[in-house]
Amino acid sequence: MPVRPIEWIPEDSSGKLIPGHIRMIDQTSLPEGLKHIEMDNLDEICEAIRMLRVRGAPAIGIAAGMGVVAAIQNLPDRTTEQLIVEAGRAADRLALTRPTAVNLFKALDRMKATAAAGASLAPDALKERLASEAMLILEEDREMCRRIGSHGASLLADGQTILTHCNAGSLATSEYGTALAPIYTAAEQGKRVHVYADETRPLLQGSRLTAWELMQAGIDVTLICDNMAAQVMKEGRIDAVFVGADRIAANGDSANKIGTYGVALLARAHNIPFYVLAPTSTFDMTLKSGSEIPIEQRGPEEIICGMGRQTAPTGVRVYSPAFDVTPASLIAGIICENGIARPDFGTSLRLMHK
Repeated sequence: MPVRPIEWIPEDSSGKLIPGHIRMIDQTSLPEGLKHIEMDNLDEICEAIRMLRVRGAPAIGIAAGMGVVAAIQNLPDRTTEQLIVEAGRAADRLALTRPTAVNLFKALDRMKATAAAGASLAPDALKERLASEAMLILEEDREMCRRIGSHGASLLADGQTILTHCNAGSLATSEYGTALAPIYTAAEQGKRVHVYADETRPLLQGSRLTAWELMQAGIDVTLICDNMAAQVMKEGRIDAVFVGADRIAANGDSANKIGTYGVALLARAHNIPFYVLAPTSTFDMTLKSGSEIPIEQRGPEEIICGMGRQTAPTGVRVYSPAFDVTPASLIAGIICENGIARPDFGTSLRLMHK
């Protein structure tokens, strides 16, 4: 079974969600050890998102919703109006942690709207209502991932091999993942599916996270360096590519972990179908194309001293975008909870985005 990377734990068994705390897998500790961390204040949650202790667009959104709850749950002697203001402030701080994953902003908008709609509630009731909304964000994601898995598994035959890049599995969501959801679903259906996982430089999410979680679930997985993808495609080892997304523009252009664009080009060169898997919460229909997607820039230390050892000369200039954008023209289909969108994505994504 896939792991569950993030949960809200109530402090007692009364049935109330407040007070409580977040319990998450610290993904920076993998694969050396499985470490859970618990937190109940905004500073810790912002740090966890920023430092990739929790990562993956859906999981970031879930953490942000819970973060708003944690920020306001222990504020004493606040009126409902004051709590609404405090919830907004917490959401604004959380919005500064990561710029690319649209799920973060959609979750925060939901929490703000929930707070505003609760203006007539008593303070404790508003806190409980915000906690319920955060739990709803998590449960909706869990259901969406299962539906993505069902749609994606329909494309997989027994014995096929999938290449994936970065980690869009259970660690990146509430449970099943997006790009890996069809793998888990196919396994439950009795299909044998093999996965090649790119290591995914510079932070090695493929080797540290994807390979780890697939092995935990008993899925057949082979790890390769990023620059081996062309060779395994040339050797005929890959039947399809499944990747996730952090934001998808209205025309189908999709932002995902840096290196995804290169994989898409290689797949096209070898006539291998390239699929993007993401919930509709990742669609950003306000953006006409991928050129409008903000791309996060990471610090140089992730490349110069990424794994604790200096691997580049001191003072060298570093360019480190965290994401790239795969043009819609290279994508065979975008799989979401509502089905499989095919080109022309300008039309099909609107139909899926109900």
